[in-house]
Amino acid sequence: MSINSFGHLFRVTTWGESHGPALGATVDGCPPNVPITPDMIQHWLEKRKPGQNKFTTQRREADEVRILSGTFEGVTTGTPIQLMIENTDQRSKDYGDIKEKFRPGHADITYFQKYGIRDYRGGGRSSARETASRVAAGGLAREAIKTIAPDVQITGYMVQMGPHQIDRAAFDWDQIEQNPFWVPDAKAAVDWAEYLDGLRKSGSSVGAIIEVTARNVPAGIGAPVYGKLDTDLAAAMMSINAVKGVEIGEGMSAAMLTGELNADEIFMGPNGPEYSSNHSGGILGGISTGQDIVVRFAVKPTSSILTTRKTITKSGEETEIITKGRHDPCVGIRAVPVGEAMMACVILDHLLLHRGQIGKNQGLIGSKK
Repeated sequence: MSINSFGHLFRVTTWGESHGPALGATVDGCPPNVPITPDMIQHWLEKRKPGQNKFTTQRREADEVRILSGTFEGVTTGTPIQLMIENTDQRSKDYGDIKEKFRPGHADITYFQKYGIRDYRGGGRSSARETASRVAAGGLAREAIKTIAPDVQITGYMVQMGPHQIDRAAFDWDQIEQNPFWVPDAKAAVDWAEYLDGLRKSGSSVGAIIEVTARNVPAGIGAPVYGKLDTDLAAAMMSINAVKGVEIGEGMSAAMLTGELNADEIFMGPNGPEYSSNHSGGILGGISTGQDIVVRFAVKPTSSILTTRKTITKSGEETEIITKGRHDPCVGIRAVPVGEAMMACVILDHLLLHRGQIGKNQGLIGSKK
């Protein structure tokens, strides 16, 4: 069972645990002759790296990636690529007090019920530490996308923290990398800092909503029924730790619209079809329209908090628990580069699938042929 793998042609298998010696990804199906170096991948890992500011976990990991196979003289060879990231700042002793207790909101209890084994050191395989492997694979996917569709741009950002939303009228792409929350709204960044600082000091946490946009994706990628682009995007985002909801385009809000409001009217532009709006999120019938592909996902509050919670032990006794250690007060912050990575992996996978089955788009709108 390939339960640790995702993708069709561009296939990623992640491995490793939070407190093991290392974790990483094995990537199969990457095209040959893609220029790649560890520094190219490291750039994206730096966005996810813990301990960069007071609003993220203070675990100090360098997150330095090593490429162990699949490249020669700075380019991919078309063979499996092994990416490895060593764990260097594990503090397993932080979890000694909860060895026999299940943490509410965590996967401790379900992993034990399923496997009969529990790695209490930070959650083991269920830890968000696993997402470093995804970001490394996503960095590789971005470089491969450049060789097939060089104009594609993938950008993630937070649009909501707890009850606080961004002002869409103040949306500024240039603001995203100017604040610790990857938020495209300068005022929201200031307000959220004060809000989250209060939660952090109280030992609590909060959830968030992240939006990921892929611009300049060509029309025609994706396939009907079971091979839909949005099906794979939803599955990819839903597989990220702490994610409890995913939507494409208008998403759940489409249920409140009439047919007139929801339909994206079509016009003929100088370079092909143009649309009056993008309620579809750039995907119709599972196939890209050429508009921006827009995906949002919601992450729950970090379950590791300093407030006493009721729970049970492995032997079934009722007890209480306080989760100590180093944890994110809002996992949404570091989920932004993870969402970007998953978008990159899925977009590349579908570009390769499209190239393999279709080659160039068959339906040329406006052509007299």
